[in-house]
Amino acid sequence: MMWIYLVRHILRFRFINLMVIGLLTAFIGYYALKVEMSYEFSSLLPASDSASMVYNDFKQRFGKDGSVLFIGIQDKNIFDVNKIGGLYDLTYDLKEIDGVEEVLSMARLFNITRDDNLKKFNFKPVFEHKPTNQLEADSLKKIVYSLPFYEGLLLNRSTNVSLIAITLNEKQLNTKGRIKLIQKIKGRADKFSEDYSIDVHYSGLPYIRIVTSEKLEDELTFFVFLAMIVASVILLIFFRSFKAVFFPMLIVIIGIIWVFGTMSLLGYKVTMLTGVFPPLLIVIVVENCIFLLNKFYNEFKSHGNKVKSLSRVVQRIGNANLLTNATTAAGFAAFIITGNKLLVEFGIIASINILVAYILTLFLIPIFFSYLPAPKERHFKHLDESVVSKLIKVVVQKVLHRRNPIYIITSVLVIIAIAGMTQLKTTGKIVDDIPHKDKLFTDLEFMEANFKGVMPLEISIDTKKSKGVQKMSTIRKIDELEQVLATYPELSKSLSIAEVMKFAKQAFYSGNEKMYSLPNDQEKNFILKYIPNVKNEKKTILNSFVDTTMQYTRISTQMANIGTFEIQRIKDDLMPRIDSIFPKDKFDVQITGTSVVFLKGTQYLVKNLFTSLLLALIVITILMALLFTSIRMILISLVPNIIPLLMTAAMMGFIGIPIKPSTVLIFSIALGISVDNAIHFLSRYRLQLKINNWNIRESVISALKETGFSMIYSSIVLFFGFIIFVLSSFGGTESLGYLIGFTLIIALLSNLFLLPSLLLTLDKRITTRTFKEPLLEIFDEEEDIELGDLEIEQIDTRGSA
Repeated sequence: MMWIYLVRHILRFRFINLMVIGLLTAFIGYYALKVEMSYEFSSLLPASDSASMVYNDFKQRFGKDGSVLFIGIQDKNIFDVNKIGGLYDLTYDLKEIDGVEEVLSMARLFNITRDDNLKKFNFKPVFEHKPTNQLEADSLKKIVYSLPFYEGLLLNRSTNVSLIAITLNEKQLNTKGRIKLIQKIKGRADKFSEDYSIDVHYSGLPYIRIVTSEKLEDELTFFVFLAMIVASVILLIFFRSFKAVFFPMLIVIIGIIWVFGTMSLLGYKVTMLTGVFPPLLIVIVVENCIFLLNKFYNEFKSHGNKVKSLSRVVQRIGNANLLTNATTAAGFAAFIITGNKLLVEFGIIASINILVAYILTLFLIPIFFSYLPAPKERHFKHLDESVVSKLIKVVVQKVLHRRNPIYIITSVLVIIAIAGMTQLKTTGKIVDDIPHKDKLFTDLEFMEANFKGVMPLEISIDTKKSKGVQKMSTIRKIDELEQVLATYPELSKSLSIAEVMKFAKQAFYSGNEKMYSLPNDQEKNFILKYIPNVKNEKKTILNSFVDTTMQYTRISTQMANIGTFEIQRIKDDLMPRIDSIFPKDKFDVQITGTSVVFLKGTQYLVKNLFTSLLLALIVITILMALLFTSIRMILISLVPNIIPLLMTAAMMGFIGIPIKPSTVLIFSIALGISVDNAIHFLSRYRLQLKINNWNIRESVISALKETGFSMIYSSIVLFFGFIIFVLSSFGGTESLGYLIGFTLIIALLSNLFLLPSLLLTLDKRITTRTFKEPLLEIFDEEEDIELGDLEIEQIDTRGSA
C-alpha cells in the first residue's frame, strides 16, 4: 500500500510537490552560495593517534615544519656582479611580500661575528648592501664559500646550485590568499629568470600542495561539465528525445545545488575529496533516470496509457531504485568509520545526497512527464530494433544453452584474479599521482638531485632536564646522530644545535673555516658567554633549535619523495641506532615531521578503508536481505559483484598500481554502484515468479529481457561517467576512472551472464519460500492503482503511435 499511496501523492499533488521541491531547493541554494573552499592541509591521522600527538607537541614547541618554499637556481656565474645584484634585489623584493616571513639566499646569508667589547656574537648579513662592482662581488663570494654551515643546505658548490628558502606565514597558507601569495612569488622569480637567463626551479611542501590543489580544483570543475555533456549525449542516443535529456539534466543541477547546500548547512567546507562527488552524483542521477524512463517507455509501449505507465514507474522501479540507491549510499557511508575528518565528511555528504537524488528523481521524472505529451513511437523504438535488443537475445541464448562455458570462463578469471592480487603492493608517496613530465615533478627531481630532498623529517629530543641541551655531552650525541643520518642517501644535510655550535666556534676563531667543528669543554665555556639569551623573543638561529627551558631540541633534515615502505625501513633502521646513542632512561627521542605523519596516516587510512569496505559489504547484504530474505539468494547475488572487485585488484597488481589512499577508495565506490544491476534483476525475477506460477526458467528469461536494457544503458552511462577521469593529469584521479570503468564492465557481464546462469543451474535449491515471501514487502507488484483515484486533470492517458 505504501507505493500506491506514494503514486497518488506524487501525481495527484504534482503542482504542490513542484512548489515544495522548488522552495526547498531555493532555501538550500541560498546556503550553497555561502559554501567555502577548504585550504587547510588536514592530517590523515586522528588527533588521538600517538604519531599525531608527538607531531602536535613538536609544532607547539618549535612551530610547524613544511612551511618553506624553495627556489633552485643553477648558474656557475651567479657571482657575476649583475646576476648577484639581481638575486639581491629579488631576495629583498620577496621579503616584502605579505605572507612571507623570512627569505634566505646567497645574497641574504647571515654570518656570526665576534664582538669582544660587548662579549657577544652578532648575527649580520654577509651582504650589507647590494654589490656595486665585480671586486666587491668576488670578495663576498669568498666569504659565502667560507661558511660550511650553509653547504648542503642552501649551496651545492659542486653543481653550482643555490637555493632561495622562503618561509611562508602558516595562517596565510590555510586561506584562499595562498594562491595569490604563490603567484606573486613566482611572478618576481620568473622575471629574474627572464632578465638574467637563469632557469628557476620551484619546490617545497607548501608549493607542491598549493599547486596540486589548484590544479585539482580546476580539473573537477571541468569534469562536472564534461560529465553532464557525456550523460546528455548518451541519453539522447538511447531515448532519441530532447525531453529525456533536459529533465534528467535539470535534476542533476538541482542535485548539485543540494550537495553544496548540505555542505554549508553542516558547516563543512569543500575539500578536494568532497569536490570529487558532484561528477559522481551526475552519473548516479542519470542511472536512476534511465531505469525510470526505460520502464515508462516499456509500459507505454505495451498499453499506451501514460498515467498508468507513470504509476507503474513509481510502484515497480521506485522500490528497486530505493534499494540500489541505499546500497550505493552505504558504500559511501562506510567511510564514516575511518575516523579521518576528510573521509567522514565525504561519507556523510555523499550518502545524504545520494538519497536526496533518489527522492528528486522519483518525484520529478513522473511529474515532469505527466505534463508532457504522450511519447511517440520513435521514443521506444529502441526497445525492439536496437543493437542492445539484439545483444540481449544473444545473452538469453548463452544463458540457456552455454552455461558451462560461462562457468569455465568465470573460473579462469577468478584464478587470474588471485594471481594478480598476490602482486598487489601497499605504498604511497607524499608527492604522488603527479605526471613525471610535469614541471612540478621535474623541479622536485632537480631539488633531490642537488639537495637530496625537500620533505620535512624531524627528530625531537627531550633531555628530561632543564638546560640539558647545554651539556657538551648532549651536543656530542646530537652530532653523532647527525653523522648517522648522513649515511642515508635519502636524507639531506641535517641541521641542529650541534651545527650552530660549530658555526659559533668558527666565529669565535674570527671566521676560520678550519675551526668549523664542535668546541671542547674549555672552548664551550668561552663560546657560551657570547651566545645571546635563548629566551629572547626575537627569532634567532639558536632558538629555532631549542626551547626556552633548554630541555628540548631538534634535528631537522629533508627527505626525498620516497614511498611509505622506504620511510618505514629508514625509521625501523634508525630507531635502534638512536637508542644506542641516547639511552632511553635519560632521553626521550621521537622521529616526527610531515614525512612520518604521512607514513602513519597512509597506513591508518588503508587499514580503515578496508574495514569500511567490509562494513559496506555487510550493510549492503543486510539491505538486500530486506528485499530477498533468502540467505542463498543474497549470496548468489553477491558473487557476480565480488568477482569484479577481485578482477580490479588483479589488474592493479599486474600493471603495478599500488594500494594507497587514492586507489583504495575505488573498491567501496564500485561495490555500491555495481550491485545495482543485481538488485534490479532479482526484484524483477521475483515478480516474474509470481506471474509465471513459480516457473524458474521462464521467470529468469523474462526478468533478463525486461531489465537487460536498463542494466546495459545504466552501465554505459556509468562507464562513460567514470572513464572521463582518465583525462586527469593526476594519477589517482586517472586510476579512479579506468579502474571503476573496468569494474563496471566486469560487473555488467557478471550480472548479465553469470547471475541468470546460477539461478537456472541451482534452480529450486536457492529459490526457496523465503525468497518468494520477503521479510519486508516494500511493494505489491500485482496491484495497480485505479486511474480515477489520481484525479489528474487535463492529462492525455492515450498516446499516438
